[in-house]
Amino acid sequence: MITALTRSPSASLGDCELTFLDRQTIDIERARAQHAAYRAALAAAGAHVVLLPSLDELPDSVFVEDTAIVLDPFAIVSPMGAVSRRRESAPMAAVLKRYRAVAALTEPATLDGGDVARVGRTLYVGQTARTNSAAVDQLNALIGPAGYRAVSVLVTGCLHLKSAVTSIGGSRVLLNPEWVDPETFEGATVVTVDPDEPFGANALPIGDVVIVPASAPKTRERLRCAGLTPVAVDISEFEKAEAAVTCLSILIT
Repeated sequence: MITALTRSPSASLGDCELTFLDRQTIDIERARAQHAAYRAALAAAGAHVVLLPSLDELPDSVFVEDTAIVLDPFAIVSPMGAVSRRRESAPMAAVLKRYRAVAALTEPATLDGGDVARVGRTLYVGQTARTNSAAVDQLNALIGPAGYRAVSVLVTGCLHLKSAVTSIGGSRVLLNPEWVDPETFEGATVVTVDPDEPFGANALPIGDVVIVPASAPKTRERLRCAGLTPVAVDISEFEKAEAAVTCLSILIT
């Protein structure tokens, strides 16, 4: 069974880090309700959902994906790109030790999990303000002996690689060609977002469905036409914080 680690939204979510969006007021009670509905969607897809307590002094801590990468043999934590978020890693590492051995990258490497899109045994690693080339070098030294490889990917126009591309199961990816080059994903079957929905490329395959943001209905129809079963969730409060559906969980298989 897939285990989905989640964390209750911080009471200080409205003070989250922002890079590309202007700050808007976040309704924390609505965010909590949306988070509950998200967890319900994960459970309906067959996941065992673990809800960790909120870390109210850490505004972005609901976005657990950024704290770690989980592979079959081990999990990996790293100094996160935003200094204000680095205290999120240790609590998650403690949780992950229940499921995996935990390895760590060290400075000068910085890495957010939202910059890592895994397709098979390749980790595509976005080069962004949050994740640097030193992280790719250290990753390859760490994961190479386990049969994985890390590949650098240029990203423009968005915060994390997974805002531009996500795996949607097997060798298929959902992608915004304005923010990442489709030719990077050689051998993959590419589904592109609708041009009116640039943030629609973030999707979460789990069980027999693909969880997608309700804000991208045209892209959802493209996934349906590609033979997938998309399930929409409303994460509008989290989208104000430059987040999407993958950001809110860490999946462990």
